[in-house]
Amino acid sequence: MTNSTSSADAPYAGRSHVAYNLAGIALLLLLAAVGAAYLIDRAARNTHITAPVIDDSKSLTQTVGGQELTIPASWFRYGEQMRSGFASQVDLEVQLKLLENGPALPVQVTLLPSNKARASSVLLDTVYLHQFGEGTIGGYAGLVGKPLLASDGYSGETVWYDPLSPVPFVAKCAIPVTDQGEGRCLRTVHLPGGLAAIFTFDRTALAAWRAFDPEMARWLGQIGAL
Repeated sequence: MTNSTSSADAPYAGRSHVAYNLAGIALLLLLAAVGAAYLIDRAARNTHITAPVIDDSKSLTQTVGGQELTIPASWFRYGEQMRSGFASQVDLEVQLKLLENGPALPVQVTLLPSNKARASSVLLDTVYLHQFGEGTIGGYAGLVGKPLLASDGYSGETVWYDPLSPVPFVAKCAIPVTDQGEGRCLRTVHLPGGLAAIFTFDRTALAAWRAFDPEMARWLGQIGAL
């Protein structure tokens, strides 16, 4: 009697093992797919495909803040943004030649509607002026450097600006993270077409700050941002 019951249960036990194995395989395939998707997404976010070229013929069209831009593929910082259509902002990288015999300077550029970011020249009078610490820093011809108060959360940051222009060149720069590195600077401008451009670059660019805007205009004009 016992043997008969065991024999009857055997097919069910076999089917149970098969179902268990299939479920395990399905779970492994699902985990592999999720892992692959994560790696692809991470690569798209962090990989800059090629060095940006100002006259790159391979481009796509995006509309940011109602303004149509034709952007070379090599300018995109993130692969996930490389698609035509509407975008709330676009993150690019360009290479500025500020000195005739000097190396090209990589500059990160974020374009977005002008109502999303205040220009650095406006921040100079409305914010930075009230956060200046004591003393003045020199080092770049034509620019005044004013350290910001550490108590206001600006420890190690300096604002560099042209004191003679009604619409001055203004950049806020932080101290280097390491002894070997250069401090990074942040500058925001409003473009004539209705976009804001946020520039991030090494502080070494301040040595040729007068060439910054004309050289940047070459790149931004190329894509229709001006």
